[in-house]
This record gives sequence, structure tokens and C-alpha cells, in this order.
Amino acid sequence: MQIPANAFAPPMPELVKMATLARRSSVPAATIKHYIREGLLPPPAKRTGRNMAFYDTALVERIQVIKRLQRDHFLPLRVIKEMIEGRAEGAADATAAEAIERTLARVEASGRRSRGELLAAGVSGQVLDWLGGLGLVTPQGEGDAATYGGDDLELLRTLAASRRAGITPEMLEPAILADYARALRELVRTELAMFRSGVLPHAGKELSSIAEAATTLSERLVVLIRRKLLLPTLKQMVSESQPAATAAARRARPGGKRPSSRARAGGSPGAASAGSRRTAGE
Repeated sequence: MQIPANAFAPPMPELVKMATLARRSSVPAATIKHYIREGLLPPPAKRTGRNMAFYDTALVERIQVIKRLQRDHFLPLRVIKEMIEGRAEGAADATAAEAIERTLARVEASGRRSRGELLAAGVSGQVLDWLGGLGLVTPQGEGDAATYGGDDLELLRTLAASRRAGITPEMLEPAILADYARALRELVRTELAMFRSGVLPHAGKELSSIAEAATTLSERLVVLIRRKLLLPTLKQMVSESQPAATAAARRARPGGKRPSSRARAGGSPGAASAGSRRTAGE
């Protein structure tokens, strides 16, 4: 199946001329151009000629806010610029967080169990506390009445399944999850940093739907890339370990020397001479 090149591209914004932007915002074109020169608004989204420019209609609300703050509160444009930039960034982050939360809630496993029930089922209290310290489970409440649900229970089920599959604590200690959490936390930080710098400034009114889609697609992408990297990375690790294993074997031999050809043949020079003398004497 061929995937169109623009399949994951955000929808194109509606672009209008300055006259239309002024009419929709009820602010004169000359005032809007002044806002642009002062850095309160971005430059035209598209130019088709020296005197022909088009603007994103998403700017209408921002233009109205600037004008209202200037007219009703007598604030200088410098102060308004700082206020709007801070508010826009905070509002965008809040919108993205709400969208991500909705997406995670839809795919999260259902059901809740108390700590007492989990302990009775054989889950170690020490493991529960340790996972809580890592932030991998987030119980609600305190003591044996504290409850675990959703992905907390799914994580515990996965750990139990690994033990049933024969992966004993001696093979992989529970502490290995600390390494997982550390690596994945860096991955998540990288992912969110790219989202905030690449998507937030350009998503406009579609931010909520784009954030929901990105949450699902990025999780799928991580699984697919991990799949692709498993075997090549294993081969690389094996290749890197072979020289080290050879060097260790050499160091383990007495004197660090290779055995002589006679020794490799199965006898020492003295033993060979003695055998020759016995043969001659017979």
C-alpha cells in the first residue's frame, strides 16, 4: 500500500488578504501592520507578489486580544507582547496535555485492585513500593486500602507473565526496570521537546486533534523502530564482545603465551624423548 506523502501533514490553514483579516477582527489594517512591525504578530504566511500577502485567519483572536488590552487597560505593546507570548505558550501546553490525557484514558486498561488484594495474590509489597518510587505505578490512597488501576495493573500483569514464562528474578532482577525507566524517560523528553518546538507553534486550532493523533502514532512508531533495531543491535553487541572474549582467553593462559605446537599435539618435549629412549632400549 502506498502512503501519500502528505498523509501525516497538518491541515492547511485558511489564508486571507489583509482587508479580510481587518474586517474579521474589526481592527484597521494599518493597526494590524503596526502589530506585525512590533513583533506581536507573525509576518504573512504566504506572499505571491511584492504587494500581495496572505495571513492565517487564526490571527483574528490574537489581534482582538491585543487591541482590547491596549484600549481597555492602556498597556504598552511591549508588555502586551510579553503577556501574549507567555499565555500562548502556556495555553498550548495545557491544550496538548488535555489531549494526551484523553488519548491515554481511552487505551488504558480498566479495573482497580487494592494493595491488600495484590499482596494476597502474591505481589511483593517491596516491589510495589519500589515501582512507586520510580513513578511506574501511582496508587490512590494509603496503606492496604490504596488502589491500583489501569496501566499500573497492566504493568504488574506483564511482570507476572514474565515470571510464568520462566524469566526468573535471577535472570532479570526487578531493578532492571530502573534502566528501562531511565532510557524511556529520555526518549519521552526528546519526543515532547520535538512536539513543543515543531508542532505547538504551527498547529493552530487543530492542536487538540493533532496532539491526540501524535500520541497514538508516536507510540506505534517507537514499537516499530524497536522491532527494527533488535536484531541489528544484537549482532553489533556480539561482534563488539568477540575481541574482548579472545583477549580475556589469552590473558587466562599461563604467561599469556600460546601453547607450543608439540603441546597442542598432545605431548611435552620430555615425554617424547623418554618414549624414544624406551623404544631404542627395547
